[in-house]
Amino acid sequence: MLRLLRRYPTAAFAPEVRRVLNGRFTPDGLAAEAAYFRIKGNQSFERMYGWAWALRLGQELRAWNDPDARRWSASFLPLEQEIVRLAKAYLPNLDWPVRCGFHPETAFPLAQMLDWARAAPDPALETLVLARAKCFYGGDRNYPTAYEPSGNDFFSPGLNVADLMRRVLPPAEFKPWLDGYFPGLADGQAGHLLEPVRVSDPTDPQLIHLAGLNLSRAWTMRGIATALPERDSRRQILLDAATAHATQGLAMVATGHYEGEHWLATFAVYLLTGD
Repeated sequence: MLRLLRRYPTAAFAPEVRRVLNGRFTPDGLAAEAAYFRIKGNQSFERMYGWAWALRLGQELRAWNDPDARRWSASFLPLEQEIVRLAKAYLPNLDWPVRCGFHPETAFPLAQMLDWARAAPDPALETLVLARAKCFYGGDRNYPTAYEPSGNDFFSPGLNVADLMRRVLPPAEFKPWLDGYFPGLADGQAGHLLEPVRVSDPTDPQLIHLAGLNLSRAWTMRGIATALPERDSRRQILLDAATAHATQGLAMVATGHYEGEHWLATFAVYLLTGD
């Protein structure tokens, strides 16, 4: 909602969105949210998937020079700071990445945290995320593309890693890293990663995850493509696959079923307005 309001401040929906956000971004309410994380048993709540989206929200607030947004950002700051504190405490203790296609996966939140750290800026968090990403994924080779997708994925763990590493490595290092990571990609060989996934039942809360997979695959492929030279054949392969995935994913955002409609719009907005 905030991203759409920032991008389209005069749209017909803008007054209603401002009204809703005024009710959400209250100093007392957000102070209570921050306090929740200071309770010992709650410090792993929404770790790290929810943390990532919260920092993306904070970054969105910081990017908008608008009177309401500045006020909302000030109210949001205690919660934002609490999540950053938790991330700085947790990441040094995380010895292994989590490689799966849903909430516990590691590469997506690391990418969001890195974006936030660079925008804030927070050099200490940026340094920590870069170190963890290189430790976890810098030596990855021959990613097993044939093993994706799993039946209830809404992320591609393989593509998420590449989308993270294009943020971590300079172009001169990312290209050879990608050569070793997806060695067949230049020939259009990447298992099932380049093929959109069918959703057999949009009313099933797990199977509808695959609609989100199509959307998140599309944004990761577009992100990876931006880090490749214009004449690199993988660039167009990824962009074409991203278009096919986006078409399939966007068709499932508004099916009339709560199982997908309560979250897929977030993925669709991130895909269509990603930066």
